[in-house]
Amino acid sequence: MTMATEYLTVEARERLAALHGRRCGVVGLGREGIDLATFLARHGATIVISDHASQESLTPALARLSGLDVTIRIGEQHGADLLDCDEIFVSPGVPRELPVVADPAAAGIPISSATRLYFELCPGPIAGITGSSGKTTTTSMVGAIAWTAGLHAVVGGNIGVPMLARLDEVTPDTWSVLELSSFQLADMDRSPHVGAVLNITPNHLDRHPDMADYTRAKGNLVLRQRPDDTAVLNADDPLSAGLPHGSRTLRFSLQQAVDGAWLEHGQLLLGNPTRSVLLRDEVPLRGIHNVANALAAMCIASAMDCPDQAMASALRSFRPVPHRLEVVATIAGVTYVDDSIATSPERSMAALRAIDEPIVLIAGGRDKHLPMHDWGELIGSQARAVVTVGEAASLIERVLADTGFARPVVRASAFAQTVPLARELAQAGDVVLLSPGCTSFDEFRDFEARGEAFRAAVHALQEDS
Repeated sequence: MTMATEYLTVEARERLAALHGRRCGVVGLGREGIDLATFLARHGATIVISDHASQESLTPALARLSGLDVTIRIGEQHGADLLDCDEIFVSPGVPRELPVVADPAAAGIPISSATRLYFELCPGPIAGITGSSGKTTTTSMVGAIAWTAGLHAVVGGNIGVPMLARLDEVTPDTWSVLELSSFQLADMDRSPHVGAVLNITPNHLDRHPDMADYTRAKGNLVLRQRPDDTAVLNADDPLSAGLPHGSRTLRFSLQQAVDGAWLEHGQLLLGNPTRSVLLRDEVPLRGIHNVANALAAMCIASAMDCPDQAMASALRSFRPVPHRLEVVATIAGVTYVDDSIATSPERSMAALRAIDEPIVLIAGGRDKHLPMHDWGELIGSQARAVVTVGEAASLIERVLADTGFARPVVRASAFAQTVPLARELAQAGDVVLLSPGCTSFDEFRDFEARGEAFRAAVHALQEDS
């Protein structure tokens, strides 16, 4: 079964038809890789799967491809693995420098991605959202506003929902609201009708060679916009505010009135003409950074022609996305908060600023080669104790020592020990905050698995109390 083509442009129809009989390599068999391989096979392509993981670990993924015309090359990856392909699609988490990608590229084989293919085929307008932090929350807010406004909208992308399988739902009147990472944007050659860059702070420098390359990738979201498109940029963030683009600009700010949305005297305002959409106290999420996310969502929704009432209603009733300052439980007067999404020091700093109570911080994981000194200073002013864990534990401990942190620092030998150790350090009225400042990949497949482990450990405490 193939997707309906009556809504597709001539260019999109030609692209879709060209997949038939094409030998396509798919590098990386995560959620997006499975969605991509299924879509390509559905449209007549012959698929070659390449993944470095073992057969055992990929068994559930491979089961979902049962019955498709797929060649499996897993375990070790080599530069010659995909040289027999006509085109190669690379998952966002796969470095383009790996021989399995770099060697075919050097041989002239086209390199693409599921995101690029979606942009090429999508018949409706796209609102793309990126940033070093706040992407998922803002994307979810925009989706909620669009649905409240009665728009037909699909929400997905880096938020964890692959999109190619959903193309059948998309008409020229359907908005695709997509969270997009720097990896997905790095080689994009198209920009969406609405593109929002929430902020650009140091992140993923274990994959990007420097901040200039990371900023360039983020900037790709708006770089190729046309005059009738809209760029939504953060007026308070110099790197976001200065991105080159040729479209209409809406800005959002916590500090000043702008052409867009801003915070003033406890109100979230929208301009032209200026009106109050909702009160600061009506945003049901912790932290000033979530007010900025709401302002960005208002700008994006405005560019999508959503009415103010839909914005206010959706934002007032919005609830935290899992693993983002999510309250798991309060036990013996101690509140346990899951902020596993904080995979960088900057994101952990936002969480620390969002909590007024004394904090026992759980920090650590795999280092992303990001600066930690400011994080260490803020931990010193906000936390009564720290539990470190993972490959970065000793690095975090050195940073805390360098900043003069004189309160308890306890190292867990494994993540499973972190919650019991934090419980021993916490007092009634405290918050035990999982906001690791590092990736989860030393012990978990992703930040969501780490958050679920935290949740399970907290619930185990509840049962024992």
